[in-house]
Amino acid sequence: MMKLVTWNVNSIRQRCDHVLDYLTREQPDVLALQEIKCATDIFPADTFTQAGYDCTVVGQKSYNGVAILSRQPFEVTHTGLPGWETDPPQARYVEIGTGRLVVGNLYLPNGNSGGSAGYDSKLAFMEALALHARSMLEAGQDFVLMGDYNVCPTDEDYAAGALPPTDALVRPESRAAFRRLLWLGLTDALRALHPTGRFYTFWDYQAAAWQRNSGLRIDHALLSPRVAERLLTALPARDERGKAQPSDHVPLAITLAAGAAA
Repeated sequence: MMKLVTWNVNSIRQRCDHVLDYLTREQPDVLALQEIKCATDIFPADTFTQAGYDCTVVGQKSYNGVAILSRQPFEVTHTGLPGWETDPPQARYVEIGTGRLVVGNLYLPNGNSGGSAGYDSKLAFMEALALHARSMLEAGQDFVLMGDYNVCPTDEDYAAGALPPTDALVRPESRAAFRRLLWLGLTDALRALHPTGRFYTFWDYQAAAWQRNSGLRIDHALLSPRVAERLLTALPARDERGKAQPSDHVPLAITLAAGAAA
């Protein structure tokens, strides 16, 4: 069995102990982190190496940033999303190969800041992601694309009143871009096992969102066809949000039957 987890930690320096505690308890094979909010050279890699995890980091001072921690041997295949570039650069994608499985870790732009250009950048990222997924599918590659997509795919994926209809996370264009990934043949891991129900991965720090359970499902794991056949479980670790000084996101964990990385 292989366990893969995605988690937007909203500052690794503030949440390092939380991540280390999670690794110790849950022992994932791969942990994909987003919004680490630090330059690569100050990421606490030594802390995680001592816990048995090698790291690859694409950092950025104060903003964005992605990292992958793995107990399995891996090679880095991309340190940015092919076909998506910004000026100045934004650290929003890193990808590894472990065994015969590719794991892409993404932090998709929110799209609510920067006016129309900011939203266009979000859609451009999703277009590039779809093209990259299609190229891997055509090559027969097994892969998982996981991370903070900043998209609520349906109305069931956010609490009533949590977002206005004009929010970039629920705009028709955002949802259509997410559906395009599914129409390529990818599987939304959580919805494959839990077709209905409210499973949130994010609760804002404001307006007592956690206490009122006014959440969003915006962290996703999308699986290529052969990987989806091995899917066993997919659930957010909701209890993480109730801890002291938590991230506003919680881990989303999936498990795959043996063979997905063979």
